[in-house]
Amino acid sequence: MSAYELIIGTRHLRSTHRRGFVSFVALMSVCGLMLGVATLIVVLSVMNGFERELKTRILSVTSHATITGLAGPLTNWQALQQKLRGARDVQAVVPYVESQAMFANGHHMAGASVRGILPGQERSASGLAQRVTAGSIEELKPGSFATILGSALARELNVRVGDSVILIAPQGSATPTGVVPRMRRFRVAGLFESGMYEFDRGLALVNLEDAALLFRTGTGVTGLRLHFSDPLKAPALVREAALSLGGPGYYVNDWTQEHANFFRSIEITKSMMFLILLMIVAVAAFNIVATLVMIVKEKQTDIAILRTLGAGPRNVLLIFAIQGVLIGLAGTLLGAALGTLVADNLQTLVGRLEHLTGTQFLDARVYYMSELPAYVEGTDVFKVCAVAFLLCTLATIYPAWRAARTAPAEALRHE
Repeated sequence: MSAYELIIGTRHLRSTHRRGFVSFVALMSVCGLMLGVATLIVVLSVMNGFERELKTRILSVTSHATITGLAGPLTNWQALQQKLRGARDVQAVVPYVESQAMFANGHHMAGASVRGILPGQERSASGLAQRVTAGSIEELKPGSFATILGSALARELNVRVGDSVILIAPQGSATPTGVVPRMRRFRVAGLFESGMYEFDRGLALVNLEDAALLFRTGTGVTGLRLHFSDPLKAPALVREAALSLGGPGYYVNDWTQEHANFFRSIEITKSMMFLILLMIVAVAAFNIVATLVMIVKEKQTDIAILRTLGAGPRNVLLIFAIQGVLIGLAGTLLGAALGTLVADNLQTLVGRLEHLTGTQFLDARVYYMSELPAYVEGTDVFKVCAVAFLLCTLATIYPAWRAARTAPAEALRHE
């Protein structure tokens, strides 16, 4: 490519009084491509932020893995706990008793999971102990029949700290009048707010001994919850830890299995949004075709003069290919800058928009969070820019080829 091809190609994009409309169309093509690339980057950043925030919140309030018994409660859990503490990368091992139950407060009723814990060990296994907003987890003493409810569950039951709720266990008790469900009054000793609606609405904490008495597990526990130094290795580490116990009869589960549907749906949605929004970029790339065709039509005489001066078809093709590439490059780079800027300040922009409109875009009961997170990944930006620039480059082929086929005699016949 010679220097004059680059000079002529860039001059054709400059606006003058004769071809101002063509330059305006080229500017609109750049703007359309910029908006398409920016929109695609923002959407992918929101999906990345949603996945990142969901993963962070899940790991901050739940155990990394659990080991339960296939035949029922673990009766020798103290010995198993000691063995597991010596397993590789295990930071904490705590027992728990968990079952479904119904809470009642007057006419208000709600179902939730009841988890029996040891308050002294709970702080080392999950972040729920650090997210108690009212009361203290140390108030869950044996025989106190106190409970700490999730904030959303407390609102649904219309209770506050110090009130009482009736806990109805699913297991029944035989009486002369028949089998009736076991009920026990619990005092609301505190509230926690994890930031995830699934836990805030569906979980209540009680003392381990109180839960064992209510659900009749005796001296056994439902299972053991493990906390690892690297939660991303939990699937392999929990299986290795279970094998170290020796003998069959254990069922292992980790956070990636328990919440697999969340992350799978995010990946599928992210892929579908990329393909759908890529159509916007494709439409903007097609506008480049129309822009270059108009330029070729207007510059028929100039092309013929260049051909008579010795320019070959390849030189003419490069002149107009440069114009399309410059439009695509400008739109792609501006779109990447705009998309990154919007994604980095998305929470502020959305917050102001919610304040102006008086509406909330994210319902925590549906999306597990009330804020719109965004995280820009360099690989996504590179992928979007590469695909957009490739589409723009392909869009220049036909107009440039058409310009290269211009016959000088035909173009100069009426001059």
